[in-house]
Amino acid sequence: MSQIIQLKTADGHALDAYLAQPTGNPKAGIVVLQEIFGVTAHIRSVADGFAKDGYLALAPALFDRMRRQVEYNYDATGMQEGYAIAKALPLEDTLADIQAAITYLRQQPGIKKVGVVGYCWGGKLAWLSNTRLRPNATVSYYPGGIQECITEKSTCPAIFHFGLEDTHITQNIVEQVRHEYPGFPVYVYEGASHAFNRDVDSNSYRKEAAMLARQRTLAHFEEHLVAAQH
Repeated sequence: MSQIIQLKTADGHALDAYLAQPTGNPKAGIVVLQEIFGVTAHIRSVADGFAKDGYLALAPALFDRMRRQVEYNYDATGMQEGYAIAKALPLEDTLADIQAAITYLRQQPGIKKVGVVGYCWGGKLAWLSNTRLRPNATVSYYPGGIQECITEKSTCPAIFHFGLEDTHITQNIVEQVRHEYPGFPVYVYEGASHAFNRDVDSNSYRKEAAMLARQRTLAHFEEHLVAAQH
């Protein structure tokens, strides 16, 4: 079951969020952070997937402070418009929105731990959530701009997913991540480029890489959100 709910931030901003609920009691909570195209049907389906695996998943609409109900196409125009919004948003405001999502999940019955997973822009924000907001575990898929905050100190376990053929995030950046955080798994997928998890985009999607990354993501959350609370 899914629905659109409204979150309230510490500074009084109200934003929409897509809530996907599991059958039965949730294992834990997961915040799903969007790409620069908005909380699209694809991002909603990602949240639905985590719900099917037993998690209460919440995808906050991080563009709501500037433009509501954003769902850009996966093309050059959509990328340009989405990037413009992401660049214009103050980071502190976006982190406040993510914190509102984390707080909401932690207040739900049966939720003891909350993880954050993000894709591209959301991947970088998942890492910044790790360093600044104190969730219980994070996962960053092809985090664009990760080099800008690569030396920040982590507060919880993290893993990273990169495509070997990614022209946006070069392998020297991947090696920087490995160097800074030798204790965190950094996975690189051969034959995969940027956005390899985006199954609605045949130009980017790589099924084998996406499935393996998902298995590793679920194992990470199972270890640090589910098993760790028993």
